[in-house]
Amino acid sequence: MTALLETRALSKNFGALRATRDVSFKLEQGARHALIGPNGAGKTTFINLLTGVLMPSAGTVLFKGADITQIAQAERVKLGIARTFQINRLFRGLSVLENIYMAIAERVGAAPNMLTPAGARRDVIDESMDLLTRLKLADIAHKTIPELPYGRQRLVELAITLGLKPEVLLLDEPAAGVPSAESHIILDAIDALPKSIGVLIIDHDMDLVFRFAETITVLVRGAVFAEGTPREIGANPDVRSVYLGQATHG
Repeated sequence: MTALLETRALSKNFGALRATRDVSFKLEQGARHALIGPNGAGKTTFINLLTGVLMPSAGTVLFKGADITQIAQAERVKLGIARTFQINRLFRGLSVLENIYMAIAERVGAAPNMLTPAGARRDVIDESMDLLTRLKLADIAHKTIPELPYGRQRLVELAITLGLKPEVLLLDEPAAGVPSAESHIILDAIDALPKSIGVLIIDHDMDLVFRFAETITVLVRGAVFAEGTPREIGANPDVRSVYLGQATHG
């Protein structure tokens, strides 16, 4: 079966620095996959290559078997590849509902213009509210972003991303900056994501990674160091030595 998202011998050089080195990777439809590695391992560079923020020095990116290596970031979003960020990028002067409405309106070609005022499409409003209800955010639909605790802001960002109806969802440290008392809100939302979406999560929180992932890929110095189930990765003495900070004997 063709992988949903795949890279073949993907590399990225910044001068003499090889940030990504011959990475071959597959994300299957419906997968729950995690990408981990020590600081400087090249995780962010790799995600930027997947999303089209960066163009590779060598190698190929495939989406459902089609070569998208040279396709721009905005076009990849339209294909169905969406990403959340370590730091949220919300319209802080708008309400939660307005933030979601804008994303869905853009997807369906109903973005506001001089002839169509924002909020004019009832179907877009209904879809926005349905999405907020699914993520248990309907009660804050009319609050502005600064009124929300940070954990709820991250959920709004996730809602915006889901409003794009992605087939691939890349979660870049989704709980970053969220107080520990609120982190369960993020975890519960991730657990409830539609099974049709292939999800790749990048995070340093091993509790989150091992709870979420069915497969884990470990990057070290820009290259794939190991890949396997959470049990296999947790028991791998080399991974524990270079990443988990444990001695190889225990």
